[in-house]
Amino acid sequence: MNFLNLENKNILVLGVANKKSVAWHIAKTLEEEGAKVLYSVRSEDRKNSLNKLLAGKPVFICDVEKPDDIERLKNDIGKEYKTLHGLVHSIAFANYSEGWKPFHKTPRKDFLQSIDISCYSLIALSDMLKNLLDKKASVVTVSISTTRMAAENYGYMAPAKAALDSTLCFLAKSFSAFSEIRFNSINPGLLKTSASAGIPNYIDSFLYAEKATLRKKALTTKEAADAAVFLLSERSSGINAQGIVLDAGMSINYFCLLYTSPSPRD
Repeated sequence: MNFLNLENKNILVLGVANKKSVAWHIAKTLEEEGAKVLYSVRSEDRKNSLNKLLAGKPVFICDVEKPDDIERLKNDIGKEYKTLHGLVHSIAFANYSEGWKPFHKTPRKDFLQSIDISCYSLIALSDMLKNLLDKKASVVTVSISTTRMAAENYGYMAPAKAALDSTLCFLAKSFSAFSEIRFNSINPGLLKTSASAGIPNYIDSFLYAEKATLRKKALTTKEAADAAVFLLSERSSGINAQGIVLDAGMSINYFCLLYTSPSPRD
């Protein structure tokens, strides 16, 4: 038995889009630790695009905007697996197809869709899968390092993530009435993913954030994934309803670019 004790644990991972995805890095590390990873993607087209990456692995299809899909996911998994020991919710969406807009110009339909996919889906999935989840299962979602900094190019995704942060607390409380299932999140700073590349002017934000880290090097997707894998393991059994911030010290160092501090050697 290794330290994390994830061998032969069934863990469902939602949100793999490509090899840059946070979800993929989590799944890959879980498999290295001996876990049995089940994958859920949103469409048949996405599944086909991942044929090479997920070859030989169990892949289910679920569009979380469709309640019938979520129910079918439960039924399809239940036919093959009696228990899920973990759930990874790495799903988020914001419609940036029309480019950047001031926050007060956010279209209602886009805002509500973002909340539905990025936040409510965790509630719907948790409820639907609750009878498959082990009584001590771990549910991990992916948020962001802060929802209090109004980065305008990020738009309404930050409020959606703020709702997600609160949601995991209420899910943890609700599920505690009949289980010891834990709900936590990883809250990474800016990452190099294909999804983030769709955010207007993201590269400028990424480069600025990298300079603001204490180590002057951006957080890697693998570092974020490793924290998620820890939360999925029994070694994190005392952690519940928490968001683990991973930002390489950026949150205490926002003003570092305004002046140059003297070298300790000076």
